[in-house]
Amino acid sequence: MALGWKLHGDGKTLGPDEVVAPDERLSWGRTVGLGAQHVVAMFGATFVFPLLMGLNAQLAIMMSGIATICFLLIVGGKVPSYLGTSAAFVGAAAAIRSQEGATSATVTGAILVAGFVLTLVGVAIHFLGSRLLHQVLPPVVTGAVVMLIGFNLAPVVANVYWPQDQWVALCVMTFAIVCAVAFRGFIGRIAIFLALVFGFVLSWVFDGIFGMITASDGTGKVTDHFRVNLDAFNSAPWFGFPPVSSIGPDGKEIVGAHLPSFSVAAILLVLPAVIALIAENTGHVKAVAEMTKTNLDPYMGRAIGADGVGTMLASAVGGSPTTTYAENIGVMAATRVYSTAAYYVAAVVAIVFGLSPKFGALVAATPGGVLGGITVVLYGMIGLLGAKIWKENGVDFANPINLVPVAAGIVIGIGNVNLVFTKDFQLGGIALGTIVAIGAYHLARNLAPADLRERADGAMIIVGPAGYDHDDDGDGDDTGDRPDRRRP
Repeated sequence: MALGWKLHGDGKTLGPDEVVAPDERLSWGRTVGLGAQHVVAMFGATFVFPLLMGLNAQLAIMMSGIATICFLLIVGGKVPSYLGTSAAFVGAAAAIRSQEGATSATVTGAILVAGFVLTLVGVAIHFLGSRLLHQVLPPVVTGAVVMLIGFNLAPVVANVYWPQDQWVALCVMTFAIVCAVAFRGFIGRIAIFLALVFGFVLSWVFDGIFGMITASDGTGKVTDHFRVNLDAFNSAPWFGFPPVSSIGPDGKEIVGAHLPSFSVAAILLVLPAVIALIAENTGHVKAVAEMTKTNLDPYMGRAIGADGVGTMLASAVGGSPTTTYAENIGVMAATRVYSTAAYYVAAVVAIVFGLSPKFGALVAATPGGVLGGITVVLYGMIGLLGAKIWKENGVDFANPINLVPVAAGIVIGIGNVNLVFTKDFQLGGIALGTIVAIGAYHLARNLAPADLRERADGAMIIVGPAGYDHDDDGDGDDTGDRPDRRRP
C-alpha cells in the first residue's frame, strides 16, 4: 500500500539506534517537520537547475511535487525518494538552445522523449527481472555509482555555495555536526533543518553587524550585497499559477508553461542523459536499500520507470526533467527516518510553493553560504554510503579487477572529466564515470586469469539484514534463489 502508515512507537520518542520504516510514521507534527526538511534539501537544486536550462523555476517546483506523488504511488510506497530537477540535462539544454530556431519547447520536447525511453527501460527491468541489472552492476560498481552521485556534487559546494560566504558556511556546517551528534531524539534528527534556520538568522545578524559582504553571488559574479535579500519575497504575490510562455518587449521569450515540440537533432542531444538517470536511480535505490536494510530489487524497475513518468509529466507542460534526489537521501541518512509520509508532505508543500510565488521567493532567498554549510555535510554522506556498500559486501580492493577500473571511473566522475565526440555531443561527470566503471570492470573481469575472477566480487549485493534471503532471480520471491548470504 502506498498510503496508510503505522505509528512508530508513541510517535514522539526515538532511541539512538531506532529507524522509522517507509510504512511507518511519527506524529503528524514531527512528520510535517521532516517533510519541511526534505523541502529545504531539494529546493535549492530544483529551483536553480531550471534557471540554467532556461525553464520556469516556479513551474519546476510545482511539477516536482506532482512527480514525487506519482513516483511514490508507482513504487507502492516501498522506495522513499523525492523527484527534483535533474542536472543531467543542463548541458544538453544549452546545446539545443545554441541551434538556430530552437526554443524552450524544443528543449522540453527532447526531454519528454528521454523520459519515455527511461520509462521503457524501467518496464523492461520490472518484467525481465533485476538479475541482469545485478550482473551489470555488482557491489563494487554499485558502490562506485553511489559514491559518484554524492562526491560529484562537491564542486557545487566548492564553486557555487561556499564562496558566497565561507564563514557562515563554516558556522552552519559546525552547527549541523554538533546538533546531529550532541542532541538525542527528534532534535538531532532535524539537524539539517535547524542548521538552515540557524544559518538564516546568523546571516541576518551578520548583515546588521558587518554590513554588506563582497563575494560571489549565485552566478559567480563578485558584488557587494547583503547576505539576506528579501526584495523578491516582498514584491511577490501570495498566490498565483506559474505563468504561460510569452514574448517580452525586447522580442525574447519569457518562459513559462508551454507545450513541447519535437526535433530529431534535439532528441539525439538529450538521449545520453538517460544513461545518467539510470545510474542515478539505480544508485539511489541501492543506497536506500542499504540504509533501510531491505531488499528493494523487485522495485528497481518501478523506480526507474516512475522517474521516466515523472519526467514526461513535467516536460509535457513545460517543466524540467526529474530524478531521485541525493540531497533527500542524505536527509534520510542523517535522520534515519525513511517514512514515505514525510515525502508526501514534502510533495504537497512543493505544490503549494508552486502556487505561491511568495513562499518560493522566501526559500529561494536562503543565503548561499548557508547552503554551503548544509550541502557539504549532505553530499559527503551520500558519497560515503558508497563506501559502506563496499564494506558491507566485503569488496576486495587487493584484487585488480575491482581496484583498477573503479578507480578510473571514480576519478572521471568526481573530476567531471569530459569525453568530447563532436562540438554538440559529449559525455562527462556521472555518466562517463559510470560507463567507465561498468565497462572497464567487465572488460577486466573477462580478461583476467581464472584465479582473479574467482576472488572478484560477485554479481549480487547484500541489501538486507543478516538472516534474510535475497531475490536472486528478480521474480519478487525467494523460490529458486541461491542460499542465504549472512553478514558476519
